[in-house]
Amino acid sequence: MITIAVDCMGGDYGPGVTLPACRNFLDSHADAQLLLVGLPDSLNAFSHLRAKVIVASQVVDMHDPLEVALRRKKDSSMRVAIQQVKDGAAQAVVSAGNTAALMAISRYLLKTLDGIDRPAIAGQIPNAKGQATTVLDMGANVDCTAEHLLQFAVMGSALVSVLSGNDNPTVGLLNIGEEAIKGNEVIKKAGELLRAASKAGDFNFYGNVEGNDIFKGTADIVVCDGFVGNVALKASEGLATMIVDFLKIEFSRNIFTKMSAIAAYPIISALKKRMDHRRYNGGALLGLRGLVFKSHGSADELAFEYALKRAYDAARNNLLDRVRVRIAHTAPLLVASESFALPNAVAHA
Repeated sequence: MITIAVDCMGGDYGPGVTLPACRNFLDSHADAQLLLVGLPDSLNAFSHLRAKVIVASQVVDMHDPLEVALRRKKDSSMRVAIQQVKDGAAQAVVSAGNTAALMAISRYLLKTLDGIDRPAIAGQIPNAKGQATTVLDMGANVDCTAEHLLQFAVMGSALVSVLSGNDNPTVGLLNIGEEAIKGNEVIKKAGELLRAASKAGDFNFYGNVEGNDIFKGTADIVVCDGFVGNVALKASEGLATMIVDFLKIEFSRNIFTKMSAIAAYPIISALKKRMDHRRYNGGALLGLRGLVFKSHGSADELAFEYALKRAYDAARNNLLDRVRVRIAHTAPLLVASESFALPNAVAHA
């Protein structure tokens, strides 16, 4: 039985979204049970044989400063839910709450894995192949070193191998060009580290990729700093919404376009489904000694249910152990990189 703790109060809509999503998830996963964490008045009406209410007296608001979330709200639904993972009562936790607070509290309670300096958020962006490109980091770390990007590649490979069943996913390094000589010093050094790690069998490094490769599906995984990753995520969501809205407007202009819409409905429906970012909701906070998944704050029932499914798949397939093993295998390279120096010809290219 897979047990997931749920911060039912988090997000823009709280229990109005999280509880229906939890019910749908439980109805489709007979080997799962949920620990529903939140204010008693908001959760007492919910009843399911495989759901248990865990009471919390506080809620972390979306705009709460870290000091408030971490120090003053020690009985928040977010913190109590994460505590369930720390105590071993749950194998994973899902929250749609304040991202910064979720990362800070998770890191404080669960700590990072040996060999990991900074946890990263790994999310998915739909691509032209009808699948999704996993991108990390998506906002946890604005500034990253080359060693951080190497760690992201290792953790992302473990995640994709678990969620997709592909034991040898490709990893791309986001850059302004495919050539190894391009990019700033951090990216150049990261490229060297990723190539060395690939030769050592840590993962399958594709090479440098550009922004459009995320949407082409050129590589299964794309690593970058959190600033760029978050921008890419929001841009992809905006693009998907724009295309769907454009089609609605164009096909409703007159009787002829409406007739065309009827004929093209199967194609439009398939396109809308492929670009629906709700189906890719649920970013993994990788690098912690526990499984934490972040849902979009604006998630609806369907989107939050997908976040629960990702947490379930990660727990069922022992994602945490796989990350540990891969990081341990990469450790010698990470240690060696502390004295790593690029050749002058490359560094100044």
